[in-house]
Amino acid sequence: MTLPIKKSELSNGLTVVSREMHHAPVASFWIWYRVGSRNEKPGQTGVSHWVEHMMFKGSPLFPPGTLDRTVSRLGGRFNAFTWIDFTAYYETMPSDHIGLSLDLEADRMVNAFMDEEAVNSERTVILSERHMYENQPTFLLHEELTSAAFRVHPYHHEVIGDEIDLETMTREDLRNYYQRHYAPNNAVVVVVGDFDSEEMLAQIEEHFGTIPPSEAVAPVLRQEPPQRGERRVTVTGPGDAAYLVHAYRAPAATDPDFYPLVLLNAAFAGGSSLGFFAGAGSNKSSRLYKALVAADLAASANGSLTPTIDPFLYRISAIARPGRTLAEIETALDEALSLLADEPIGQIELDKAVKRAKAQFVMASESVTGQGQMIGMSEMVAGDYGWFESTLEQLTAVTLEDVERVRIHYLRPENRTVGWYVPSANGSK
Repeated sequence: MTLPIKKSELSNGLTVVSREMHHAPVASFWIWYRVGSRNEKPGQTGVSHWVEHMMFKGSPLFPPGTLDRTVSRLGGRFNAFTWIDFTAYYETMPSDHIGLSLDLEADRMVNAFMDEEAVNSERTVILSERHMYENQPTFLLHEELTSAAFRVHPYHHEVIGDEIDLETMTREDLRNYYQRHYAPNNAVVVVVGDFDSEEMLAQIEEHFGTIPPSEAVAPVLRQEPPQRGERRVTVTGPGDAAYLVHAYRAPAATDPDFYPLVLLNAAFAGGSSLGFFAGAGSNKSSRLYKALVAADLAASANGSLTPTIDPFLYRISAIARPGRTLAEIETALDEALSLLADEPIGQIELDKAVKRAKAQFVMASESVTGQGQMIGMSEMVAGDYGWFESTLEQLTAVTLEDVERVRIHYLRPENRTVGWYVPSANGSK
C-alpha cells in the first residue's frame, strides 16, 4: 500500500517530506542540502564535494570506521553524492532500524569531525580522484565544453573542483562552508517506506528540532546571458576513441519547455531524461541511432537532459567508430537535425516517446530508495515534490506543437557549444 505524500516544516526551517509504502519492511531516509557546486566561488571550487567526503570521517556518535560496520551489520546500505544543485545522503534499512539514520544524520549535521589531519588526508584522496577522471575522455571533454558554455553562471566548473583550489583550500574553508550550509533551514528530509508518518515526524522533531538554523544562504544571482553564436572546443588526450558532443542551452526543470524537450529527446535520440540525472539512452528505432550508429559512423549515440534549478544543457553525444572522423559524424548529425524541420516528429513517434519516458520514470521510482531520490530531487530543483508527482500528467499533456516549438527555439546552431575529443595517439586526425 502506498499513501499520499505528506510535507511539513519544523520551527527551525527543516522541511520534512514523507510517504508511507507498506509493501515491504524497508524504509529509506534521505537528507538533501541545498548546496552544490553552483554555490561555490572561485578559489573554493570542489568544496561541496570535499565536505561530503568529510561527513564520512566520523562524529561523536559514530567514531571513524564505525558507520560502515554498523549499517552493514543491520542489513542496510548508505551512500551520498554531490552535484551541481545539491548534496544528498541516504540510508535504506530494515524499517525497524531506520532510527539509526536519524541518529547519524542529526549528529553529523552539526558535529562532523574535520581535524587538520583528516582534511589533508582527504585532500590527497580527492586530488587522486580528479587525476583518475583526467584519464577519462568524457570528463576532459565535458569539463572544457561546460566551461565554454557557461561564462558567468557557476555551472561552468566541475563538481570535483579545479586542481589549484583543491591544493590550496584550508580546513577553515571547509569548516566555514559546512557550518554555513549544513543547517536545518537549508535541508530537506525525505523518508519513504514502512513506518507511521506521525510517529516518524515526532522522531525527526526529537532528533533535529533543537538544531539552530543558520543565516539564509545567498541565492545564485549570476545568471548566464543569452548565447550569441556557436562555440567550439577541441580536446586532445589519452584513449583510442574520438567523441563528439553537441550541447544546447536548455530550460530549467520548472520551465514549461522542459517536458516538451524531454519528449523531443526521447523521440529523436531514444533517451527519456527522467531517470536519475540525465537518463541518457538510445534505441535502434530512434532517428539518431539510424543516422549515426546504423550508418556505421558511430559506435554509440545518445541524448541527455538533466532537471536543474537554472537553465543547463541538452547534450547529444556520439563515439566514433574506428576509421570514421568527427567531421563525418557531425555532418550526419546536422543533417538529421535539419531533417527534423522538413519531417517533424509525428504522432506515432511522440506516442512512443511518451511511453518510453513514462516507463523509465516508473522504473526509477518503484523502490523506496528510488521514491526518496525522485521526491528529494524534485524538492531541490523545483522546490516542490509536486514536480515529481505531476510528471506523468505533464508528459501526457505535451503536444506535437509543443515539441516543434522547443525544437525551433533550442536546437539552433547559435545556441550550442560543440565539443570534439581527439585521442592524442591519432595526432591531428
